[in-house]
Amino acid sequence: MDSHAGFHSLREETDASVPVRGDLPKWLRGSLIRNGPGAFSFPGGSEVDHWFDGLAMLYRFTFDPGDDAGSVAGGDGGAVHYRNRFLRTDAYEAATSGEFEGGFATGETTLRSRLATFLTEPYDNTNIIAERVGDAYVALTESPRGVGFDPDTLETTGAVDRDGDAPSGQLSCAHFKRDPATGALVTVDTEFGRTSRYHVTAWTVDGDRRHVGSVETDRPAYMHSFALTPRYVVLTEFPLRLDPRRFLKPGRQPPFIEQFEWEPERGTRIVVLDRTTGAVVAEPTADPLFGFHHVNAFEREGGDEVVFDLETVPDAAAIDSLYLENVRAGEMDAIAGRIERFTVDLGSDTRTGRYGGGSDADVARETLSAEGSALPTCSPARWCREHRYVYAMGMDAPVTEWARRVLKLDAETGTVRTFDSGGDYFGEPIFVPAPDGESEEDGVVLTVALDVDADRSRLLVLDGETLAERARATLPHAVPFDFHGRYFPELRAAHGE
Repeated sequence: MDSHAGFHSLREETDASVPVRGDLPKWLRGSLIRNGPGAFSFPGGSEVDHWFDGLAMLYRFTFDPGDDAGSVAGGDGGAVHYRNRFLRTDAYEAATSGEFEGGFATGETTLRSRLATFLTEPYDNTNIIAERVGDAYVALTESPRGVGFDPDTLETTGAVDRDGDAPSGQLSCAHFKRDPATGALVTVDTEFGRTSRYHVTAWTVDGDRRHVGSVETDRPAYMHSFALTPRYVVLTEFPLRLDPRRFLKPGRQPPFIEQFEWEPERGTRIVVLDRTTGAVVAEPTADPLFGFHHVNAFEREGGDEVVFDLETVPDAAAIDSLYLENVRAGEMDAIAGRIERFTVDLGSDTRTGRYGGGSDADVARETLSAEGSALPTCSPARWCREHRYVYAMGMDAPVTEWARRVLKLDAETGTVRTFDSGGDYFGEPIFVPAPDGESEEDGVVLTVALDVDADRSRLLVLDGETLAERARATLPHAVPFDFHGRYFPELRAAHGE
């Protein structure tokens, strides 16, 4: 049943030039590529149970502000060239032929069978985000298999697996982290075994993959993302854990994510790993909490403190809240997070380079904003550096509806600015910095809003400082609520598109 406006199945694949109302900045000429679940029900009457299991669909928004006179085909304000397309994956072929067996939270099978499949034919419904790895554009999920696509046509080009001698695993953090200074793309994989490990690896700008370091764990945690600074990788090992001995149990078992158990007595282990040596330099334990998304991380001047911002919820009930029967009924209260800042004291002697952190290191925790939020981001110009502003979807509490606004948090003052026009519901805001901007706020915020009555979605371009609307482009259909996007300045409109 696709009854909710934001959780419907979109069957239509479109290629259209959409006129813009307003004024696009002349420097905004790249493309926003978003990824998310495009269909939840399939031919033959089958459907998925969870938002995370919808079939992957890519959306490309290419900005064409026109020449200095502001004239392009389609409107005085410029145009947005829009295209959407399903990824043609094994999961897509199975679902559209009536043979879908399950995914992240849909379908019962043996856990041993599911993991064996991860090893031989990893799950490829890569519906979370798109990244550039070397020269390739790849759609990603929490499997170590990515799916390549043509960034112009969005056509699927094939599976992209972990190459090279660096270790991998059966699960992967869906979010890679890019070091803007070096171009390195870092990720974390989980390998299950008698001794399970988190493997940190990095791709160079040429696409070569190397091993950074590994961390042992007795019961692997569910981790959707991590944090990165110029010198460190930070893992937050939440107390949502999986006992690898479950792999040996016979018989059919619940969906994969339901194999994880909430163990609050463990607290949240924070692991700080040196990117050069691979050594763990601190691993303090914080109170039990859960979260999907790290906003950013940086090092304090002097190098003895690592700071990261994380959107937190009290426990893992957020995953259950996202079953389709819950979100369509408005039962979403557990998904509204708050943005918190964690500061890890490494206990370092900066003169000798020695660290005294370990498990005795201190971790401080403070709330930056208690307003309900989801999918927080910051300017990519501030990745791995101290940031002041965080952008997120704003949600009322208690949550009975999807995000009704975009919010901008000033992490220095704690003040929040909001935007709530142009649609009924809003998606993840993406900040695009102006190339010659003089401040962190110079740029625009891109978000997709859903207008329920019009049955259309709009791409909104907001001012980075004030959140005032600068431009909008109304799409030819309503887009289901998706997950994440990336702005690629190099992907420009072809002449005559």
